[in-house]
Amino acid sequence: EVGAWTYHYSDQGDYTWEQARNYCQTFFTDLVAIQNKQEIEYLNETLPFHGRYYWIGIRKLGGTWTWVGTRKALTKEAENWADGEPNNRRSNQDCVEIYIKRQWESGKWNDEPCSRKKKALCYRASCQPFPCSQRGECVETIGSYRCECYPGFHGPECEDVVQCTKLEPKGVTMNCSHPYGDFSYNSTCVFGCQEGFERRGVGMLRCLPSQQWSADTPTCTAITCPVLSAPDQGELNCSHLHGDFAFGSTCAFSCQTGFALMGSESRECTAMGTWTGDAPRCEAITCPVLSAPDQGELNCSHLHGDFAFGSTCAFSCQTGFALMGSESRECTAMGTWMGDAPRCEAIACPVLSAPDQGELNCSHLHGDFAFGSTCAFSCQTGFALMGSESRECTAMGTWTGDSPHCEAITCPVLSAPDRGELNCSHLHGDFTFGSTCAFSCQTGFALTGPGSRECMAMGTWTGDAPHCEAITCPVLSAPDRGELNCSHLHGDFAFGSTCAFSCQTGFALMGSGSRECTVTGTWTGDAPHCEAITCPVLSAPDQGELNCSHLHGDFAFGSTCAFSCQTGFALMGSEGRKCTAVGTWTGDAPRCEGRAAAQGITGLGLTLGSIACPVLSAPDRGELNCSHLHGDFAFGSTCAFSCQTGFVLMGSESRECTATGTWTGDAPQCKAISCPVLDSPSRGQLSCSHVHGNFTYNSTCTFSCEEGFVRMGAEVLWCAATGNWTRHPPVCAG
Repeated sequence: EVGAWTYHYSDQGDYTWEQARNYCQTFFTDLVAIQNKQEIEYLNETLPFHGRYYWIGIRKLGGTWTWVGTRKALTKEAENWADGEPNNRRSNQDCVEIYIKRQWESGKWNDEPCSRKKKALCYRASCQPFPCSQRGECVETIGSYRCECYPGFHGPECEDVVQCTKLEPKGVTMNCSHPYGDFSYNSTCVFGCQEGFERRGVGMLRCLPSQQWSADTPTCTAITCPVLSAPDQGELNCSHLHGDFAFGSTCAFSCQTGFALMGSESRECTAMGTWTGDAPRCEAITCPVLSAPDQGELNCSHLHGDFAFGSTCAFSCQTGFALMGSESRECTAMGTWMGDAPRCEAIACPVLSAPDQGELNCSHLHGDFAFGSTCAFSCQTGFALMGSESRECTAMGTWTGDSPHCEAITCPVLSAPDRGELNCSHLHGDFTFGSTCAFSCQTGFALTGPGSRECMAMGTWTGDAPHCEAITCPVLSAPDRGELNCSHLHGDFAFGSTCAFSCQTGFALMGSGSRECTVTGTWTGDAPHCEAITCPVLSAPDQGELNCSHLHGDFAFGSTCAFSCQTGFALMGSEGRKCTAVGTWTGDAPRCEGRAAAQGITGLGLTLGSIACPVLSAPDRGELNCSHLHGDFAFGSTCAFSCQTGFVLMGSESRECTATGTWTGDAPQCKAISCPVLDSPSRGQLSCSHVHGNFTYNSTCTFSCEEGFVRMGAEVLWCAATGNWTRHPPVCAG
């Protein structure tokens, strides 16, 4: 008996949506699930009108309207909402009612709150468990059901199976599985091939619902190997059982003359589609590897590989070498070279020899005096090489440069010193290494420095340049109270110098008036001296006394004598007299007369008191010597002035206190004697120290020369009391 879909409703009362579903599930299957418009029309005609209408099996779950019995969402095509619905008024209308026998929009749906009570509209399913032979889906219809068969099945209850053509392949193995009968829907067949063959097509076929197999029946063909070719310079000979270069094919290899087979002589195509062995090749038969000769080059052309059959090698030599032997060789099919191994020999240059006074030192790379040989030239001590220091043997067989020679090293040309002579001996040329020169001086001059000099290997002379200096005499000085005036031809107080002597006023020269420095270094004559000029000896007047002061000797120049009378006598005449430079006394000889004779003088109103003059002092660097007749620095006092050595008196030599209380003359002073002003020598410097004024007595000047120049003469000069320098200024010589 086939069941059918039936509809039911609650006639005992109204329920909420949940109560209505519980009622339907208890007594029937579930709340009704409407599948088409025919169902709606059927329900609207069959069910009685109820003012609260009927609940159906649609509810909003997760925001989606869903058929609760099948848990399927309501599709747009299946919707049957009344106009303006669903409106979810008050946001709590999650369940659905159907209008039955409503005056308008009858059979339409409306969303309502699930808590409201309505009639329950239920259904009982027509489809039983395991329907349609389990080969299709049971679909409910009004009062019945139908089977919708799965693909591959057909019939009212899906009891029949689709059939495919029976498979009978040739040369192919087949293994089939038939779940619904031989070669029917879902039957599968797996295909394979024998070793050495491969399938062409799919490996498995399936019977489809369309009664067709899923693909064409496959076939088996022999597995192919890659096509082989003859090796270069070789040949290939093949035998094919199942097709060209397929499973079972064999190929034999061979090589042309001059080549050897390397690898398998034959190969076979295996069931894996690969060849046995490795691909052979034909290699040219090799000859021994050639190398370039020493100092040579090798240039080879290889047709079939380095130093193999057909290779040709050409030989050449580097610059400076000549090839001896075969110029080229060829590798034969026997693996040997034609001809013999060549060699390179260095090109020779003429043999060299050492220069006179020199040496030769050679280095030979490729043989004595051959290409690449280098020869260095040097000279003995004292000689310089003129020309190339080294020469090299060139590739042309000639030497670079010219033949050098050794010349004696030269020294600067020497000349005779002033007032001297030069005598030289030359071994290797004028003023060259080994030359010696002897020096001498003229009469009256002495050689200062080496007597001879030799030219050394460095081009310099031994020792310093000598010079001739005039022979010196002892330095002369002026006599006391005298002066010295010298003329120096060859240096201060040296050979040829002449000195004239003179005395100060009031003094007479005693001895030679001049002296000359001789060749022997002595002066002619004796040293003179100055003696004060004498005046006649004075005596006291009668009835009087004489009191004298002698500066330079009794009654000599500068002596002063004061006269006085005994008591009762008056002096008539000069109270004092002075010995002058001409040897006479000043004034007249006085006399003493009795008082009676002198009364006439006093009666004239004259007073015979001593008149004083200002006190005098000695000048700087000088002395004062006074004679007082009537008291210190009083009328009649005389003072003589003199200066220390090196200073000259400027002004009055003596002063006398007059009757007016003043001194005759002006105050004298002592001034340092001046020497000629000195200048710095050319290429030199001058540094002076002046005690009493520039270039005056006791000034000292030191001379120095610039680097590379030598001082000729004294280093230090001193200004003497004579007004002359102790030496001539030196010069700086290069």
